Amino acid sequence: MDRRNFLQLSAQAGVAVSIGLPASRAFAQKRKDVVRVLAEGAPNSLDPHGEGVSRESLGAFTNVYDRLIAFDRKPISPGVYQYDYTKFKGELAQSYEVVDGGRTLIFHLRPDASFHDGSPVTAEDVRWSLERGVTLPASKRQLATGSLTTAQQFKVIDPHTLRIDLPRADRYALPNLALTFASVLNSKLALQHATPTDPWASAWVRGNAAGGGAFRVSDWQTAQQVTYERFDNWKSGPLPQVRRALFQQVPTAANRVAALNRGDADIVVQLPPRDIDALRHEPQLHVLSIPVTNTFRFIAFNTQSAPFNDVRVRQAIAYALPYTALFQGANDGHGTPLYDAPSAKPTSAAFPQPYPYSTQLVKARALLTAAGLPQGFKTTFSYNVADATVAEPLALLLQESLAKIGIQVTIEKIAGAQWGTRQTDRTLPFYVDSSSAWFNEPDYFFRIFFQGDWRWNFGNFRDEQFGKLVEAARWEPDRHKYDDDIRSAIGVAFEQVPILPLWLPSYDIALQSDLTDFTYYIHGQVDFRPLRRV
Repeated sequence: MDRRNFLQLSAQAGVAVSIGLPASRAFAQKRKDVVRVLAEGAPNSLDPHGEGVSRESLGAFTNVYDRLIAFDRKPISPGVYQYDYTKFKGELAQSYEVVDGGRTLIFHLRPDASFHDGSPVTAEDVRWSLERGVTLPASKRQLATGSLTTAQQFKVIDPHTLRIDLPRADRYALPNLALTFASVLNSKLALQHATPTDPWASAWVRGNAAGGGAFRVSDWQTAQQVTYERFDNWKSGPLPQVRRALFQQVPTAANRVAALNRGDADIVVQLPPRDIDALRHEPQLHVLSIPVTNTFRFIAFNTQSAPFNDVRVRQAIAYALPYTALFQGANDGHGTPLYDAPSAKPTSAAFPQPYPYSTQLVKARALLTAAGLPQGFKTTFSYNVADATVAEPLALLLQESLAKIGIQVTIEKIAGAQWGTRQTDRTLPFYVDSSSAWFNEPDYFFRIFFQGDWRWNFGNFRDEQFGKLVEAARWEPDRHKYDDDIRSAIGVAFEQVPILPLWLPSYDIALQSDLTDFTYYIHGQVDFRPLRRV
């Protein structure tokens, strides 16, 4: 399925588709099936439907839980793959059917699949998990982007057959079922820990895995480390070569680099660009820099809170930022700039695309004056300490630049375990972050990041005209009409600037050269299932 067909998807009826443990080099040589990953942050939750989860938790969900279907993948270089959000393969479902013009999906489960405790996976477990997903706030909002909204849509036909009814054919339904938000939990186990005030056992699942994926959790220390053990009875794909995997938080980049060079680590993520560049010269390592088009670094304003509820204040900051210094100083020029567009109007219907802002301090001061703030104001600029590699130098450069137009910035560092909660609760007036759209379609991107009462509407943006344009594009099968609506929506985003994209990063990762079959997902975490040593 190519991008155009994905946009114009109208499913054909009756089509079935088949589908803290140091590791020395000597130890690693004896244990070819052990992998150790070091990162700046670590998982803070084991609940795939939970609120405030860290990005690292998405990697845990990928490895510990199964979904009905999985994204297929495509090679991008020898031994390196990228997920393909337009193509799918069976995971818990050994086959599925799209019928009734795309309004009905029927999944046939693997009869021999089991959870980690040995209990069989049934259609009732899937139904309960999806009901949980469309009920709990974080997963509910995401699954709704594919018209998965109510418990009544999920019907158990028999112990190994599940039907999903959609109100209308939706090209985002299948992709959503391949996300971690559609993970299947052991309902019998989870319900043992439910209470009248916590019917979905959220408190228990946050700290305890209830999965049946390729790996079970043998040890977990929240926001510090996770130890995974292969689940030898896994039936949803080829049994992984990796038997044991450790994911550990090592906040200091220099320590992660040193461990990798010594052979004490196999994979290191979230390294500064300058470290990535230096590691390219190490013969025992393989450094990957994967271009991405739907991950973006940005600055966000709470548009419902003064003074950022005034568009002139947001525009003033957009004209005051030292873009080149930010891109080079905080990111060493890795990636694609999203600033200094030649025109105030969008050049295409692609998104993200460069915004029409550049460093113009005179214009910035004039906008502050027009907003009634000629002397500037005081504010707080926040970043996630788990993102400090890029965010800290960026914050310091921003602080220095905004002082030139009278904006006095206090920098706030927030613990990674609290970051998601602070975003969800709207207690960050002004901050830097990066995020990714699972599906790189502009209407989806706008629905996630520019609309809705949820964490990912980073600018807390509400605009009726914008919403109408995005909704029209969301269901439009004609590409030309779709592009017209999207260009109009981009124009609103340019003018209103609820978030200010800075650049599209490259995804950089360093690993030992004997590891292959690394698969890139948009969450940037390590999928241990296909990984191999050669």
